[in-house]
Amino acid sequence: MPRPTVGAYMTRSPRTIGRTLKLVAAHEMMRAFHIRHLPVLDEGRLVGMVSLGDLHLIETLRDVAPERVAVEEAMAEEVFAVTPETPLIQVVREMRRRKLGAVPVLDGGELVGIFTSIDALGALADLLEPSAIPAAGPRPHRPHRAH
Repeated sequence: MPRPTVGAYMTRSPRTIGRTLKLVAAHEMMRAFHIRHLPVLDEGRLVGMVSLGDLHLIETLRDVAPERVAVEEAMAEEVFAVTPETPLIQVVREMRRRKLGAVPVLDGGELVGIFTSIDALGALADLLEPSAIPAAGPRPHRPHRAH
């Protein structure tokens, strides 16, 4: 049996945010779409990731106003990213080691998906019930309630 890849379980076409938008905009997006992670883009190129935890951490600092601080001030710039072909086990192990809640998925430098802890739980459920493992090829897009 072929080893499952991230591409079979990732969330396709993830919500993103621009680096110069304000923290309040990131909060609004996360709340509206029930997500916890946003890839940060600059002219279509991935430049970072921002999580709900990152926003809360920055906002606890003195004199920080979410309507004045840019996302780039809260984002992680060094991002662990993978391709759709990356073996699922490799990504899950690295997410666990780094304590990551989400990993952007790039194809030729273009953001094509995001693999989150929720996606990992979906993969685990499928792997625990082998008859549910998706056939070769990408899984259809399923909007998640939370990332």
